[in-house]
Amino acid sequence: MRVKMILPALTEATSPFFRPIKYSLFPPLGLATLAGYLDPDDEVTITDEHVQRVDVSDEPDLVVIQVYITSARRAYELADHYRAKGVRVCLGGLHVTSLPEEAARHADTIFCGPGEDTWPRFLDDLRAGRPAPRYDSSERTLAGLPPIRRDLIDRHRYLVPNSIVVSRGCPHVCDFCYKEAFFEGGKSFYTQTVDAALAEIERLPGRHLYFLDDHLLGNARFATALFDGMRGMGRLWQAAGTVQSVLRPGLLEKAVESGLRSLFVGFETVNADNLTEQRKWQNIDRDYAQVIRRLHDNGVMVNGSFVFGMDQDDPSVFDRTVDWAVAQGIETATFHIMTPYPGTRLYERMAKADRLLHSDWDRYDTRTVVFKPVKMTARQLEDGYRRAYRDFYRWGSILRGASTKPTLRAKARHAAYAGGWKKLEPAWDLVIRAKKAGRALPFLESILAGFGGQPAR
Repeated sequence: MRVKMILPALTEATSPFFRPIKYSLFPPLGLATLAGYLDPDDEVTITDEHVQRVDVSDEPDLVVIQVYITSARRAYELADHYRAKGVRVCLGGLHVTSLPEEAARHADTIFCGPGEDTWPRFLDDLRAGRPAPRYDSSERTLAGLPPIRRDLIDRHRYLVPNSIVVSRGCPHVCDFCYKEAFFEGGKSFYTQTVDAALAEIERLPGRHLYFLDDHLLGNARFATALFDGMRGMGRLWQAAGTVQSVLRPGLLEKAVESGLRSLFVGFETVNADNLTEQRKWQNIDRDYAQVIRRLHDNGVMVNGSFVFGMDQDDPSVFDRTVDWAVAQGIETATFHIMTPYPGTRLYERMAKADRLLHSDWDRYDTRTVVFKPVKMTARQLEDGYRRAYRDFYRWGSILRGASTKPTLRAKARHAAYAGGWKKLEPAWDLVIRAKKAGRALPFLESILAGFGGQPAR
């Protein structure tokens, strides 16, 4: 059987001017995971439209497309094209799970929820000549997961080819989170066995790893055993965690001993009233400054995530957020406009209050206002969002953030990481177009290696 797997490009990743490096960071691990279930004699390819063109002149037996909200239009175009050729098309992913009826109009088979239980069932049904039009996940386990088909990934196209996921979902239930609908109908957070996770890590070449788990530290017992097993491997790694997990005694230290050098942390808002409204319980009454001190004291860089446009935000929120983040010495920041994704409680609340402006999924990109804000206009929200990015990544702000570090070496690392991430976007564009993103990995590793051993403050 000839199988073609496609990750269509997100709308925001198709700028004709330049390509931010973040769209060439990670290979399509989800598709490579599903490919592991195919038979050895199946011919399978993976095409990631973020880094290569999709050849639509072929006629495989099966096309599998992973769909996110801002790639939905493109995914449906590709699906319709192949179905017109008589090719069987499967659609799955977050957007398909949120709006299955919409996706079903463009597919022969759709998958709702995680694919570890539904995808093998579909393959058995397909070979028996009776594939169903829809499969809903209910059994949530990573036991018996086959090796990921990393041989199908063109490693040199990605800055971080060693991405890895050892859990699924998140133990928290924030109202705006897209993942809640995806895991409806079963467990919403579960992990691999520690031995299986360590075996996958051992397969990866080089030093650097990036855990793409929504919350790697979400199960403290699992995380502790994983970090104990990783100690001595010589790895340098990055991941995502919550403010609550950073404050847990002993867990962060074990992570650092095993190689943690940078953590993505969802601070979300500097406005405490917003946290209750969005059911962000794990952030309530937490000392954000203490979180950053703990990370920096352990030599861990911080990538802070912030969301603008919650109902308690007014036009002052942008400057207050940026000023706070810069003063804390946060190395990098990611800003978003609050976006009510279909299937979330936030979307249902907005729809009931008639606050949604449209259903043009291309614009649900966290950069565009798609709802009616409460304490500012849509223009103020979009302008403030853009200003926050501009102000945080000004050279003056980068140098001000670097000045919070105690040594000249630490200051230089801060400036190199923050400046290289955002100020060199035109250069990254050339690297991506030359298909050489992987060549920059040694530079990333050299910066990460400077952290951890010596505290940043």
